[in-house]
Amino acid sequence: MKKILVLTGGGDCPGLNAVIRGIAKRARKENLSPSRKDDWEVFGSIEAFNGVFSEPQEIIKLTNKLTAGIHVKGGTILKTTNKSNPIKYPVIQPDGSTKFIDRSDELVKKLKELNFDAVINIGGDGSQKISKILFGKGVPIIGVPKTIDNDLSATDMTFGFQTAVQIATDSFDKLVTTAESHHRVMIMEVMGRDAGWIALHTAIAGGAEICLIPEIPYDINKLVRWVEARYKNGRGFANIVIAEGAKPKAGSITSSAGEKGSEHVRLGGVAYQLSKQLKDAGCQAEIRETVIGHVQRGGIPTAFDRVLASLFGVKAFELALENKFGCMVSLKNNTITSVSLEEATKNSNSVKKDGPLVLAAKGLGISFGD
Repeated sequence: MKKILVLTGGGDCPGLNAVIRGIAKRARKENLSPSRKDDWEVFGSIEAFNGVFSEPQEIIKLTNKLTAGIHVKGGTILKTTNKSNPIKYPVIQPDGSTKFIDRSDELVKKLKELNFDAVINIGGDGSQKISKILFGKGVPIIGVPKTIDNDLSATDMTFGFQTAVQIATDSFDKLVTTAESHHRVMIMEVMGRDAGWIALHTAIAGGAEICLIPEIPYDINKLVRWVEARYKNGRGFANIVIAEGAKPKAGSITSSAGEKGSEHVRLGGVAYQLSKQLKDAGCQAEIRETVIGHVQRGGIPTAFDRVLASLFGVKAFELALENKFGCMVSLKNNTITSVSLEEATKNSNSVKKDGPLVLAAKGLGISFGD
């Protein structure tokens, strides 16, 4: 009997359950094959590696009953966290401060004691960097790319992204009509810490006048002129999509201290900052702000994301079956393949200023404030 451990780390994402189901169903199919060499059991660790570290351990068997039909559900049945990095594991000190310690060797020891023949780590850039380090320590690990930000360069697309864009676009469509009705400027803030793909796709799909992303710092005075050009005799409207990591040319991102145990600062509120900047720079239009936040992460995955996630799950198991560890599942040129964890974590996938989508957006009359 061979054992696989599956875990989901980082932020939740539409399609995670479809990956889990894909792994479990492919394993069960293998167990029915007359040519099989071993039977496979699939287990899940609750809250990423926290399930392994917990006393008692929180590791569950992913039975047919538990995984049936979960591909249509948002979130993850295994729960998730961004506070279980075994390389920088957060430990709250008596004085309330947080100390980060390296528990990777302890994790490797526990995984060996549990006799897992393969580990499938479903997560984004941070999770796959962890996968790479653990593989270097001898863990038979396989990565599955997950992020709504679509910021992993070693795959053409990550599941969850299309769902997030659809949710953002639906919200933006509703703001367009109220902006027009009240002659207002509507600012909608979407997720995108370092990459502006959600904002860019939403701006094009929704017909925004302005799109502000982390990769292109904006000039507030240019934005004021752009907005004012949309008005005549006090009548007109404008719609702006802004990524949470966007920043002005003279300034920094809008952030606050992260939660205890988190390695990241907390972003959010840039829509309100932009509103104030526009008013301070002389914009006379009435402005309203909307932050859709974690709505983008939730709900039923689109059909595209369910298909992609399912294919990723099947491929991940087959890599384990072939003992091809140290790899991450990838979508390349409409083919499900794999890349090394080294390649997977080498570069991020950010929006290029002269890329085809930005040029097309500018051709449609969208301003980036540059």
